[in-house]
Formats: sequence, structure tokens, C-alpha cells
Amino acid sequence: MTELVSTQYLADLLEDANSRTLELVDGLDAEQIMGPQLPIVNPLLWEIGHVAWFYEQFILRMLYGADKTLDNGDEMYDSIAIEHSIRWDLPLLPLKETQNYIDDIRSRMIDRLGEISDSNLADEQDSFIYPFATFHEDMHTEAYTYTRNTLEYPMPNFAAAKELDKSKLETGPHTGDVKIPGGTFLLGSTPDDPFLFDNEKWAHDVTVHPFQIARAAVTNEDFAAFVADDGYKRRDLWHDIGWGWRARAEAEHPVYWIPDGPEKWLMRHYDQTIELPPHQPLIHVNWYEASAYCNWAKRRLPSEIEWEVAATTEPVNGGKEFSKTKRPYPWGHDKETVARANLDGRGLGTVDVAAFAEGDSAWGLRQMLGNTWEWTSSNFEPYPGFKADSYKEYSEPVFGTRKVLRGGAWATRSRMLNSKYRNFFTPERRDVFGGFRTCAPHNWD
Repeated sequence: MTELVSTQYLADLLEDANSRTLELVDGLDAEQIMGPQLPIVNPLLWEIGHVAWFYEQFILRMLYGADKTLDNGDEMYDSIAIEHSIRWDLPLLPLKETQNYIDDIRSRMIDRLGEISDSNLADEQDSFIYPFATFHEDMHTEAYTYTRNTLEYPMPNFAAAKELDKSKLETGPHTGDVKIPGGTFLLGSTPDDPFLFDNEKWAHDVTVHPFQIARAAVTNEDFAAFVADDGYKRRDLWHDIGWGWRARAEAEHPVYWIPDGPEKWLMRHYDQTIELPPHQPLIHVNWYEASAYCNWAKRRLPSEIEWEVAATTEPVNGGKEFSKTKRPYPWGHDKETVARANLDGRGLGTVDVAAFAEGDSAWGLRQMLGNTWEWTSSNFEPYPGFKADSYKEYSEPVFGTRKVLRGGAWATRSRMLNSKYRNFFTPERRDVFGGFRTCAPHNWD
């Protein structure tokens, strides 16, 4: 059963999500707001209109019977029906008119809630669908954030960045492994969780063998050693499909790395070129690159089951077993993330893997939420008992075609994230905020 929340909370969600959208289009000219036609990005002007259309279609129209606002809105903004390649050729509204459309939908969404106050609880349907639709916008604002990087636009100016004083963060590497015992684990979410996505349905018992997992994600310095050892040129390190991808992409190093002399690197970060930060987590690599590194390092990617065990359980019986109860966050039950994780755009990029010790899991694993998404070895598949929610296109159509990532990145909104959240992308994507941590190659007894 969805936890009932106040109408004030729902109104605040809508306003805050819109504020982040405005931050991400701020300063872009008419040419930039459309951008070049590339297979891995959308025109930002189309995408922000699509988000408003989504609120209107799935809440105001489908649930509450409202008339459409734009006569041609479905023909412009339905992402399922409109092929990606033609989104640049649609008769899109100019930016100001698009923002007026967004404002109109948001106002109607808030108005239909009635009294906006902390004491007025929304009903169960609104307590689920309003956050779900807001989280849909949050997913898109993360996409806008990496789109700006892909297109070499200036770094966005997030008000949330004022909340993080980087000078006070721990710096440097965070090395070593943790051994986690085997047992039976309840993977996924249960009906009494306050909010969940359909692909987390339903919690079910799985067998976990003992495993050994890194305390932190692979760093730029770690991966530079792989590149220096001709990791991109050694056929034996790559899966067949990955090797084909590498050849087509002519990849010789991570996508935003820039050679700067023998075994020295710079990195492009938005429209700036900076020195490669050695102890920050590797980011913007795809699943094939992660797998090749693991083969080189004689390691492996964790499964999503292992990742969730490491993030949610606690050692019991002197560390010989893991707890049957699960923490919603690696550090416990408190939703506050400011001192515990690099989320919400506060860092305007990644930070060193040693930072945020207060966010450690019970096993001593660092940054399992925030900084960079972590590729796992797992295919994105339904759990037993899966049933699609009202937005049926969220998970079901892409099962079996994606790899699972866990944990969240520096631009991910903390409100939609916990240790059971499953992200998913096709394995060739390098533009997303993806990195990885590794496991020892074999289970231990």
C-alpha cells in the first residue's frame, strides 16, 4: 500500500522538479535548445514538452478525464508513438510557449489537489501517481544533465550546489574488499514499502553465495592502468559483441578522456578541459568497457542480487551471516543524504571515492548511493509476480534488452532513490553517468 503523503508535499515536488528543469535550460540559445540530431540525445525543447505532456496524459486525462490542452500534443510529445529520428522535425512550440504549457499543466495538477497544506493528506492514488510522474521528470532532468555534457554545453548552475562544501570532503582512494557471507535473501520490494517502481515487484527469496566486493568504485587511476596496458586493443579481454562495439566506435579510452602525453590524461567536463582526477570514480563508460576491465583485473562485476545484499543488509552472528531485514539506504533509515552521498547535483560532478564515509553501508562499502551509477552483470528482467503499473511502457517493453545499474549518480535526485531502485540501459551507452565496482572472481567459503 502506498504511503499517504500531504498535498503540500506533492505540490512541493512539482515545483522543485520544474525548478531543476528551468536550471537545465537556462542560458541555452535557440540552436542549443534543439541541439544536433544524434541517436543518444533528444532535442531539449522536445523533451521538456514531453514531460509536461506526460503529467497531462497520465494524470489529468487518463485518471481524471480532463480534455487535452494542445490539439496536436499527442502527435508531438508521445515518446512511444513518435520515432526518435523525427523529433527534430516536429512543429514544436517555441521555448516561451513550451514553458507556458509546462506552467499551465503544473498549475492544473496542483489545483486539483484541493487544499495545499501539510495536514491535508492526498488519497492513495494521488500519493502514488504524483510522485511517480515527478520521478519521471527527475529521470529526464538527469538526462538533460548528461545531454549538456554530451553536447559540450556549459555546466548547469544548480542552486543545490551551494549545499556542498567540497573542501570538507575526504579525498583519495578507498581500497580493499569486504567479504559478505551467503544465505537466503529477499530481493526486491514488498507491498508495504511506502513507494516502489513496478520492476521492483515483488520481493522474492534468492540464494546468495558468499562473495567479496570492493569497498569503492573503480577510479580513473585504476582504469588508466588498464588503458596503459593496451586494454582496448586486446581481443581476449572483450566479449564478442563488445569487441564489435569497440571496433565500430574506434574506442581507445573512455569517451571524455583526452591524451596529454605518455600515460597522462585530461578529461572534458562539459565545455571545460580539466586534469583527470585520479581518485574520482570512473564515469561515462559502458558495460562492455566495464567487463573488459574486469577481465583484465581478474575481477568481475557484481550481480544486482549481490549489490543489493551489500547495500541493504547488516552483519549478524559475528559477520557469518547477513540480516534478514533490509535497510532502505546503505546507512540506515534516515532519508537525509546531504552528509552521506553525492546526489541532487550538489557536486556538479563526481568527488573522490573516499568521500562521504557517513554514507557507508553496514559492511563498510562507500558511495553505494550517489557519485556514479554502477553497472552490474545482470540483465534487466522481471521479478516473479511482476505486474506493470499504469505507465506500462516504463519497464515491460525493455525487459531482456538492458543491463541493470544500481546506486545513483551525482545528478540523480535523492527523493526517487533507495537501495532497491533498478536503473537500466543498453550496454553500449557511454553518455550516461555510469561506472562500476568489482568483485573478486570466485565465491569464498
